[in-house]
Amino acid sequence: MVKTQNKRMDTRTMVLSAIMTALVIILQFMGAFVRFGPFSISLVLIPIVIGAAECGMFAGAWLGFVFGVVVLASGDAAAFLAVNPIGTVITVLVKGAACGYAAAVVYRYVSRYNRYAGVAMAAIVCPVVNTGIFLLGCLVFFMDTISAWAGDTQIWYYMIFVLVGGNFLFELGSNILLSPVIVRLLNIRNK
Repeated sequence: MVKTQNKRMDTRTMVLSAIMTALVIILQFMGAFVRFGPFSISLVLIPIVIGAAECGMFAGAWLGFVFGVVVLASGDAAAFLAVNPIGTVITVLVKGAACGYAAAVVYRYVSRYNRYAGVAMAAIVCPVVNTGIFLLGCLVFFMDTISAWAGDTQIWYYMIFVLVGGNFLFELGSNILLSPVIVRLLNIRNK
């Protein structure tokens, strides 16, 4: 009987991961048309948080990785690909996979005490890790280019307030606002 339950759990996880993968792809391609500053808005972090919470660390990392692949395929990273293709691929794939993995880890540990807090913390950690690794990638691979883009503006000011500021705040705000909805969906699924 235990073997059947494990098999059912694996099937449920695979199906939910597949659904979340499709949502990641659709939302990222649709998000490519909605711009806030130089980059598109990433509503895609929401299914990454749901998948990470429901399916675990591997699924969270997978969903984030898929997000990165779609960012590369959609042309969202074209400005960086022209400067340093290898640095762009590394930055985009690592930031995606890491944000999904981190969301799953945070959810796993915090939800032991409170599911709402677990989802809220995962929803916060996901865009923080995504944006943080993007900024690190900028420092490692694109500092000369970003310095040229910044012109007379202080480079840190340009990176924080021009390059990622509005997009990050939108992603963080939408994740925080929608985290109760995510919990509700998870609770419905559990019933």
